[in-house]
Amino acid sequence: MHARANWTSEEAQRRLYKRTLYIVVLSQIFGGAGLAAGVTVGALLAQDMLGTDQLAGVPTALLTLGSACASVLVGRLSQRLGRRAGLTTGFLLGGIGSIGVIFATIWNSVALLFISLFIYGAGTASNLQARYAGTDLAKKTERATAVSVALVATTLGAVAAPNLVGVMGQFAQSVGIPSLAGPFILSAAAFITAGFILFFLLRPDPYMVARSLADNQQQGTADLQHMTDDHRAANKKGIIVGAAVMVLTQMVMVAIMTMTPVHMKHHGHGLHDVGLVISIHIGAMYLPSLLTGMLVDKIGRKAMTFASGITLLAAGLLAALAPADSMFLLIAALALLGLGWNFGLISGTALIVDATQAKTRAKTQGTVDVLVALAGASGGALSGMVMAQSSYAVLSLIGGMLSLILIPVMLWSQRHAKP
Repeated sequence: MHARANWTSEEAQRRLYKRTLYIVVLSQIFGGAGLAAGVTVGALLAQDMLGTDQLAGVPTALLTLGSACASVLVGRLSQRLGRRAGLTTGFLLGGIGSIGVIFATIWNSVALLFISLFIYGAGTASNLQARYAGTDLAKKTERATAVSVALVATTLGAVAAPNLVGVMGQFAQSVGIPSLAGPFILSAAAFITAGFILFFLLRPDPYMVARSLADNQQQGTADLQHMTDDHRAANKKGIIVGAAVMVLTQMVMVAIMTMTPVHMKHHGHGLHDVGLVISIHIGAMYLPSLLTGMLVDKIGRKAMTFASGITLLAAGLLAALAPADSMFLLIAALALLGLGWNFGLISGTALIVDATQAKTRAKTQGTVDVLVALAGASGGALSGMVMAQSSYAVLSLIGGMLSLILIPVMLWSQRHAKP
């Protein structure tokens, strides 16, 4: 009622759209820091507590599996109560999971570590689903750009956090906590702050306003009540293709990224070097987002999906062939890996938004993000096993080759599309 009464004019909708983006940007700065801090040392923490490389991918698998489950929760809460309720819940759960990891290291409890990493994944789910909040009131020609604004905001926290690994480790030691738990102190504070920002500031809720406006429009336009079979099929195909793009890019990125710190540690690199490589990788994941969003809106989803596949292939080849002692080539490989993921995520997200209606959009987005998170969990879990049985080079080559599947997926969707 409130939304319909106060947000019917285009000028009011544009004001709310811009205000929503500002709030999402602020929350994503903290959300990015919470995400990156844990990702940087998760594999090293497991390696240290378990004493084996073979299970070093388990932390990433658990937090991405937790992200998958939380995506359902966040999506359904957003569908029913709005983005504010869904995203706030996810970020606060992520903060609780971070606190659990800290106590797991203090007590040297592997069981608590695994449970806490699973809960920590809820922060990751909210960090990703926040990108949808900016699209609720965006025009079709600016949806990818709206997604990119949320993602680039994550860069500020995501790039800074890995470089604070050493500082947070020293702080943790100074208060009697194992050094590898230090980054999770930062994660806890960052995720909880992001949740509070959304809870207090994201009013009125952009998704609830968009739903109200869509319902009002349908009541006044008979044509919108009778979607054709062709339109339904095209929407279903758009969801399938968008999901496939995000699933493949997530699996490849997570698999290679997870094992890079372990690979570097084996060849004599310290935490500072690991933090530098991962921070540049995460910067490449998010920093180009504004340009990527504009390109996706201007030259199309298909072209940028092709660019994603080719860039990820280049990343896999370079990571496989780079000498382990070459910081420059490792940085270049991980930067390309992040960039390819960026192309795929923004293209896939735009495809999903294009293919969904306001009434069911949040639920569908949550379901798709479940698949994305499960893909990340699979990549994280399998990466340790592949590396233990073969090498980092083989893992990187497999990831690079898998990314090429993006090209036939897009060609299939275009070949069967109506002109």
